[in-house]
Amino acid sequence: MFEDRYGSDVLASGWRDKGKKVSKPVPAELDLVVEVAGDGWCGAITRVEAGNVELEDWKGRKRSFPLGGGFLIEGEPVILEKARAKPQGRTRTASGSFVAADDRARVALPSRILVEGKHDAELVEKVWGADLRAEGVAVEFLAGLDLLDELLRDEPPTATRRYGVLVDHLVEGSKEQRIARQILRGPHGKHMKIVGHPFVDVWQCVKPAALGIEKWPVVPRGQDWKTGICRGLGWPAETKEDLGLAWQRILSRVTTFRDLEPALLGRVEELIDFVTVGEQ
Repeated sequence: MFEDRYGSDVLASGWRDKGKKVSKPVPAELDLVVEVAGDGWCGAITRVEAGNVELEDWKGRKRSFPLGGGFLIEGEPVILEKARAKPQGRTRTASGSFVAADDRARVALPSRILVEGKHDAELVEKVWGADLRAEGVAVEFLAGLDLLDELLRDEPPTATRRYGVLVDHLVEGSKEQRIARQILRGPHGKHMKIVGHPFVDVWQCVKPAALGIEKWPVVPRGQDWKTGICRGLGWPAETKEDLGLAWQRILSRVTTFRDLEPALLGRVEELIDFVTVGEQ
């Protein structure tokens, strides 16, 4: 008895490869440890670029090799291929909403959201900017609630041009509350929504934890609030530039809605819903 290495059919294809190990394709993923056949170099994949794979050995030395065959994993031949991008689920914006399938900005709607100052506008843009562009909603700042009457006189709201207004320190008995009530009782009230948060300034709408502090400093009455905050945090507060840099420092720590107080989150969502009602 003997083994016929050619098989029963002498004309069958593949007899030369009988018994040989077949290389299987393997994605070249980072940290995968492979050996270069016939070379002995063994290392973990640290980069895949321009058709090459970079391997780093245990001594930290790096070498590059062409993707393809000629590699071993645990002694078995493999063909390294560029890893395919893994399918991702639906992504979310900084506000937590799902990114629309068509995320191109729409033409701005006549309706708009008004905020009291530049810092308010920048914070709203950073967290809700993607949502607002998708809806076609513009955000403008008034430089003070006192100037709202002037805007209403020059460009009054209508059923198709609604105004949503975000106000700082909108609490019972405040000047802001009196102004808001007076406006809403006037001829333009039915086409407007005025909401606000209870904090002295939009700075406080950022959670202290986002800044790595336990709580915001308490500013004594009679002292400029932003100046007092900066001094309480040990930041420069001598010039307007100092205050501007302080705000940029605060804003840089905001990445998602989770860095903001719920008292602001709900109010902005209300305004977005109000100015986009009926708009598709």
